[in-house]
Amino acid sequence: MSPPLSPIRLGILWQRLTGLMDEVAQTFVRTSFSVVVRENWDLTCSFLDAEGRQFAQSSRSVPSFIGTMPRTLAGMLRRFPKETLEPGDVLISNDSWLGTGHLNDITMMQPVFRHGALIGYLGGTFHTVDIGGAPRPDARDSYEEGLTIPVAKIKRRGVENADVIAFIEANVREPEETLGDIRAQFSAYDIAAARLLRMLDEEGIDDLTAVTSEILDRSERSMREMIAAIPDGEFSDEVTADGFDHPLTIRCTIRKRGSALEVDYTGTAEQIDRPVNSPLNFTYAYSVYALKCALDPVAPNNDGSLRPITVTAPEGCLLNPRRPAPVWGRHLSGHYLPFVIYRTLAQVIPDKIAAESGSPLWNVYFKGTDRKGGKFVRMFFMNGGHGARPALDGPACLSFPSNVANTPIEEFENTTPLLVREKALIPDSGGAGRFRGGEGQRLSFESVTDDPVTFVIRHERVQFPPGGLLGGQPGRCGRDLVNGAVIPAKTVQTLRRGDVVTFETPGGGGMYAPSDRDPQALSRDIASGLVSAEAAAAAGYPLLERTDDQ
Repeated sequence: MSPPLSPIRLGILWQRLTGLMDEVAQTFVRTSFSVVVRENWDLTCSFLDAEGRQFAQSSRSVPSFIGTMPRTLAGMLRRFPKETLEPGDVLISNDSWLGTGHLNDITMMQPVFRHGALIGYLGGTFHTVDIGGAPRPDARDSYEEGLTIPVAKIKRRGVENADVIAFIEANVREPEETLGDIRAQFSAYDIAAARLLRMLDEEGIDDLTAVTSEILDRSERSMREMIAAIPDGEFSDEVTADGFDHPLTIRCTIRKRGSALEVDYTGTAEQIDRPVNSPLNFTYAYSVYALKCALDPVAPNNDGSLRPITVTAPEGCLLNPRRPAPVWGRHLSGHYLPFVIYRTLAQVIPDKIAAESGSPLWNVYFKGTDRKGGKFVRMFFMNGGHGARPALDGPACLSFPSNVANTPIEEFENTTPLLVREKALIPDSGGAGRFRGGEGQRLSFESVTDDPVTFVIRHERVQFPPGGLLGGQPGRCGRDLVNGAVIPAKTVQTLRRGDVVTFETPGGGGMYAPSDRDPQALSRDIASGLVSAEAAAAAGYPLLERTDDQ
């Protein structure tokens, strides 16, 4: 048995394992086939110990993928108990209720063995732009949303399962891209397993589970200390989502007792027959992520940090729908959760939370014929403004709570028959406050092909803007337009040559009263063009007196 490790050795081992996950992610990205992985980093790579507890993940990981992965592994092990696993096996699934909440995210797990014993799992989740079906903003059930891959072994003892490969290939529009990304993960797992085993030999670690247990326990103690510092009590608030035919309420109650904290979504709207429902795994992931960011952002991010937190939502509600509810756009509800949690916590820890951002994340799916005559399906992410923070303005066009990266304009134009006409900040879009919300952005795309180009959008914050906090004002609502005319925010549209579609993302909410803003900061805002003098006066900002040379 390995001797106990000092805190310094534990820290070194933690950093080495996290660094290993970053290497796995870089290997995956550099060998991937899809733009959404290669440029947007819509992925995560993780290590879970022999007990299925998430221990380390790549630094650039999507929060929902981190938060759902242990639950996905638990579901996989119900189908294939760990004693049935062998070296070289790889499990796969994209089940919406078992995984990240919608079918486009594929999760795989490879068990790692040392001296014949299972020591952990290498896991990865990535977004695939197409998973078959006909996903639309008006889908009425999950069967319309694409191919469900049940828990299966896509590799058995190192050999690809031809049956699983065949049913994926037969159901997706770009099998070369999807299977290319799957095989890129295979390569990353193989490299990671070899590196992990070498690391354990170098560190003289015989019992890895004892090491992971110690670090998980330390993370739990750290989170409990942070929770214990909050006054006991019950706190509630709510936010309103645009919805479809009518607005949807998301209500949150936080109960804090001692060193434990419960998030309860009782009072949230019932599930609807449109694809905005958030399966409980996704709901859980973005709830605990918000709390980790606010309460204990420095301690290692692992299962230990989450032990003091429970998340509940009534079955059949928007945040815990029953099958086969449509869930393709589950982020349209799930991305509101950090904001309703922060609104609730603003009553007790206003110095640790942020105002609402221009999320849920905006994106658009373009489909058509590319410049070479082939078919293309491309997704483009667009971020609204970040909410103001307790001592800082919100950054412009920064994604929160998701953290996907931008697609380079040049790369997008080279692979689609679309020309980006404009990409600019929107003045006066950030909510006013002592600390101002971040600006939204305007993006315009022109079709330059004779073939029709179809696009699909499902956008929020066009009716109810990102809210301010503690006296801060809301940000600007978003808008979608074709040739200057406003279109529905959840729709499928077709562009002809010369048509221009424009997306104006929402601005972030402000924090504290605008009258308390530093006049010098406001003067810089006006000089930069981010805030107009007219909007500043209307918001109640403290304007500097003008001089003759201004």
